[in-house]
Amino acid sequence: MNTNQTTQELVKPLTQKEIDTLHAFYGVFSNRDYSVVDTILATNWQDIPLAPGQKDGPEGYKELVQGFAQAFPDVSIKIHEIFGTHERVGVRAEISFTHSSKFMGIAPTQEKVTIALHEFHHLKDGKVTKTWHLEDWLSMLIQTGAWPMKSN
Repeated sequence: MNTNQTTQELVKPLTQKEIDTLHAFYGVFSNRDYSVVDTILATNWQDIPLAPGQKDGPEGYKELVQGFAQAFPDVSIKIHEIFGTHERVGVRAEISFTHSSKFMGIAPTQEKVTIALHEFHHLKDGKVTKTWHLEDWLSMLIQTGAWPMKSN
């Protein structure tokens, strides 16, 4: 390490292309432009953990988003914060939708549901290569009245 280098020179900031890629990644939920997936995800993109029945790679992401959008036509994602460094990104966001279809074994309640998302991405050459995600599904159970479980 050159002692004359500043922290900014050692740790590169996010590029505008990386930020745009992440906006496009989440935007697929509301704009339904599935063709963009092939331009923002690496062909060997890993989603960790996969949803039940989800295929690996970009095709699995397309199918996941399409299925969610069909079940919940008003789904949208609001990004609260994108932070990190070049090729390493954290995103704090929320997904909102009307619980209009059966989901996770819960009959439709027609309640508006908002769930926190916390996701971490690796990017290379402006494409997402890996995504680790954590959704607050417990809040969905609470918002739909499925939690606490009612005893018989």
